[in-house]
Amino acid sequence: MTFDLALGALVTAGLLVYLAYALVRPERF
Repeated sequence: MTFDLALGALVTAGLLVYLAYALVRPERF
């Protein structure tokens, strides 16, 4: 696994978690 691929996967996972958290807890946004 290259560094770019790992970084891209980490960023994508982070965005998905952030979006899911924003949907679950809309009162904090």
